[in-house]
Amino acid sequence: MRPDQVRATLLVVASIVAGTVGWSGHVLLLPVAFTFPVLWALARTRLTAAFVSAGYFLATSRGLPQGVATFYSSDLWPGLLLWLCASLSFVAVHTALWTKVGPRSPRYLLAAVLMAIPPFGITGWAHPITAAGVLFPGWGWWGLAATTAGLMGLVTRMWPAVAIALLGFWSWSAAFWTEPTVPEAWQGVDLELGASLGRDTSMQHHRDLIATVTERASGDIRHIVLPESSLGFWTPTVERFWVRALQGTDISVIAGAAVVDAGGYDNVLIAISGDGAQLLYRERMPVPGSMWQPWRPLLGQSGGARAHLFANPTVAVGNGRAAALICYEQLIAWPVLQSMFHDPDVIVAVGNGWWTKGTSIVAIQRASTQAWGRLFAKPVIFSFNT
Repeated sequence: MRPDQVRATLLVVASIVAGTVGWSGHVLLLPVAFTFPVLWALARTRLTAAFVSAGYFLATSRGLPQGVATFYSSDLWPGLLLWLCASLSFVAVHTALWTKVGPRSPRYLLAAVLMAIPPFGITGWAHPITAAGVLFPGWGWWGLAATTAGLMGLVTRMWPAVAIALLGFWSWSAAFWTEPTVPEAWQGVDLELGASLGRDTSMQHHRDLIATVTERASGDIRHIVLPESSLGFWTPTVERFWVRALQGTDISVIAGAAVVDAGGYDNVLIAISGDGAQLLYRERMPVPGSMWQPWRPLLGQSGGARAHLFANPTVAVGNGRAAALICYEQLIAWPVLQSMFHDPDVIVAVGNGWWTKGTSIVAIQRASTQAWGRLFAKPVIFSFNT
């Protein structure tokens, strides 16, 4: 094997390791993702840059094939196909913008921006910018700017000095790291109901959920959050049942549901109290392919989840504002960045991750959201079903 082939192989292997370790689900390891731009810049050919990009992205999303197989009760082939298709935009952007000559910083900046916003940002998982909350906790937009500058510096000849500086910030942050605090009035409830959540439409299911809410409501707790799909299909009957159950209390429940009509459905959060219920939040970015299928209207078909791309960045909860993130929205950058422009008081992150059992997907969702919360000094309320 020639030296240039050995070099290319080592770069690809290193990108796989960076993706695997950086996106292992441990929040303090997120800065390992900063290895990717260095490896991308060290590539000597466009083909090597493509393989480096593919290695990193496929490693970060390694849980997808198994998760899809579990969700659809099928073999690995559909998951493998989706896994490869999802990587196309990331690989295409970074391959097209790689250059052998000239400054690479502007090109990498453009790649980072493209992968952070739609349309490419729709599959912009594992964006290195997510590590900003670990490197610069509490810095807010200044921290995001510093992280962007660091990423640009890592693709220049000065990358060793930039890497040392970032390592210093990382070490300092890790030494004094604290978990985001949850406001006293809030509590997120994790459930272990597996695939039945969202599919069990019986009244007994709702009675059990109400019993769980009643059990958790104590002291100063006013807002209780239940996972995505907790309420199943949102109907007038379900609404009356919950409102009646909460009458005489000062509890507000925020829970996931689906609102269905002839054209498709919305994945939503519903706010319920003894005074009534309201549709609180419509998911901006459902999972592409399995939930959001934009080609259906073009084929004259209905069905699938709707994407409300830039709607409801924050929602009113009590006397404050909350940024809601449902499942897939926790893996990409632009929904949380859009919400942070409106300066919410808290981040509410829910998911229904039963199908990810045996993978690190839910852990990555939690780590990503926690990092964003630390960057902007916002408390995070988690609620997941596994």
